[in-house]
Formats: sequence, C-alpha cells, structure tokens
Amino acid sequence: MRRDVFQAISDPVRRDIIGLLAEQTLSVNLVAEKFDVSRPAISKHLKILEECGIIVIHKQGRERFCQIQPKNLIPAFLWIDQYRNLWEEKLDSFEDYLIKLQSKNKKDE
Repeated sequence: MRRDVFQAISDPVRRDIIGLLAEQTLSVNLVAEKFDVSRPAISKHLKILEECGIIVIHKQGRERFCQIQPKNLIPAFLWIDQYRNLWEEKLDSFEDYLIKLQSKNKKDE
C-alpha cells in the first residue's frame, strides 16, 4: 500500500507523535510511554509515519530511535497554506463583527 503525508497526519495520535519528535529524537519506548494506547498500536503508528517518510527509525544498540524528517511534511504545509488567505479573511471578518457587537453593547448600557 502506498502511503502519503496526508494519511500520516490524518490521525490525531500520529500528529501528536510528530509534535513530540519535532522537539527531539526519542526511542520507541519513550514515544510509547507518552500515550495511553497499547505499545503495538504505537508501533503501528510509527510504521505508518516511517512508510510516509515523516520519520526514520534507526537502531542504536538495543534501542530503536525515531527521528523526524520535517522536509517530508512540506507537501501538507503547501496544501494547507493555499487556504491561509481564505481563513485570514474569514477571521478578520469575524473580528470586525465582534468589534461592532461590542461597541453596540456598550452603547446599549
């Protein structure tokens, strides 16, 4: 099965794992300790992240360490970024609405 970055980030646990590994390289055991799911479930999430190229897992002695490959998140960033202007406009419009509402409420007091 061919996996891509969008499949990797579609799951909240995988997004949390990406967040952890963005801060530092961690062993598989340390990653698993951070979650209230089974070790096999974390291993499956790590395998998907590895297949998508988001992380690499390398052995060091008996331990396996997970390291993020942030450049492989670029396709997702670029896809999301194309909608930034749309959301900024919506948020600006919402902010304007809230300001008008506040000033109306102050007048009514």
